[in-house]
Amino acid sequence: MNRIWAGIDAGKGHHHCFVIDGEGTKLLSRRVANDEPDLLLLITDVLALGDEVIWAIDLADGGAALVIALLLNHDQEVLYIPGRTVNRATAGYRGEGKTDARDAHVIADQARMRRDLQPIRPGDEAIIELRLFTGRRADLVCDRTRAVNRLRGLLTGIFPAFERALDLGNHGPLVLLTGYQTPAAIRRLGASRLEQWLRNRKVRWCGALARTAMEAAERQHTSVAGEKTVAVIVATLAREVIVLNEKISEIDRQIEASFRAHKQAAIVASMPGIGNLLGAEILAAIGGDMDLFGSPDRLATYAGLAPAPRDSGKVSGNRHRPKRYHRRLQRALFLAAMSSITCCSESRRYYDRKRAEGKRHSQAVLALARRRVNVLWALLRDQRRYELTPPSAIAG
Repeated sequence: MNRIWAGIDAGKGHHHCFVIDGEGTKLLSRRVANDEPDLLLLITDVLALGDEVIWAIDLADGGAALVIALLLNHDQEVLYIPGRTVNRATAGYRGEGKTDARDAHVIADQARMRRDLQPIRPGDEAIIELRLFTGRRADLVCDRTRAVNRLRGLLTGIFPAFERALDLGNHGPLVLLTGYQTPAAIRRLGASRLEQWLRNRKVRWCGALARTAMEAAERQHTSVAGEKTVAVIVATLAREVIVLNEKISEIDRQIEASFRAHKQAAIVASMPGIGNLLGAEILAAIGGDMDLFGSPDRLATYAGLAPAPRDSGKVSGNRHRPKRYHRRLQRALFLAAMSSITCCSESRRYYDRKRAEGKRHSQAVLALARRRVNVLWALLRDQRRYELTPPSAIAG
């Protein structure tokens, strides 16, 4: 059988394809537009060069989505090789120049030699939907965090007592900042009228908030330079944060609906500490297909919960967090483990045991998250829900 390897260096507007045979000899090198007719022509020409083609690409989504979809529709085997792996492997090839053709050559040659590359499989629409929703939510949360931090910084510059007194994670203080930002403005309005102003805008606990604002205003009678301009910016940022909170609430509802509709949602959510949002993050990250993870150890490594050794010379037993791992998956598993401590007696006992061994809180939670990965992997593999089996049943 004449087997050949085709490496694709993916880009937004164009891709470069490099094809080699079993000896590493170049058979084809072509720059092709990221357009369906051109890509179909490329696939036809490459398939004519050998009996079996193994494709490899350095992107799994984005600009490579169309070419991957076309290859999968033609029942082609497509391997994913991360861009960082390509960059590191390039140093072992002759020459120092960097071109798309050279990168595509490296991708094809690495696919020919390596046996650890993961195949790209047809996307599950439900998983893709969860990935898009959770990714969008992460962007919105980052935007909100950035806006709140900027808001706090500006407010500290003109009215520090107010910044200390307000919890900008709540809706009421944000509404207050859209109307009043300086101590003089709050004092002029007075506590009773401020309370009524907040009540008209349906703010909860408006009386307590009005009293807090007045107490802060009474502690500062000095006007700071640039106060008026900063006040305008603070009001604008407060409105932006309110809008972002509304968008996050809306996308949370969409994530919840999409997660509950997934066939494996009940399995993931059956584990203590995993709700709709964390369950959606976990499913979006691992896809629910345990064929990609031959063992729980591989899933733990993917999540950054399996320390990698860093031994050298006489130094041994030195372990550290791997450089390459899915950060959002690790965060979701960590938060789920921390939540399970309060709602699951087994998790609490394991956490307490790790703490008794001298581990810090974060280390104990990470150890618990690693242990729970074994359970999650087994549940998804066997397609069954989590059940806490009584000890008597085990003995029997």
